[in-house]
Amino acid sequence: MTARPVLTRRQREVLLLAANGNTNAAIAHWLGVTSNSVAEVLVAAYRRLGAADRAQAVAVALRLGVLDMGDIAIPEILRRQEAA
Repeated sequence: MTARPVLTRRQREVLLLAANGNTNAAIAHWLGVTSNSVAEVLVAAYRRLGAADRAQAVAVALRLGVLDMGDIAIPEILRRQEAA
């Protein structure tokens, strides 16, 4: 069994916001911090997950159960298409 990397609460929160398509600037605005702070948190999360970038970090977090598929929102355009 693969060891589950431990992210801090903030790292998981920021990675989850990024996984849902938010930019660093948008995440920073919502959390009341700077974009640089968001970038630093993401880089620390990448290191803990052994990931090279945002996409790989999300994929690894999903694979290891750090994030759940239910945490990822379906974009509105796809929800409308499914409803049609």
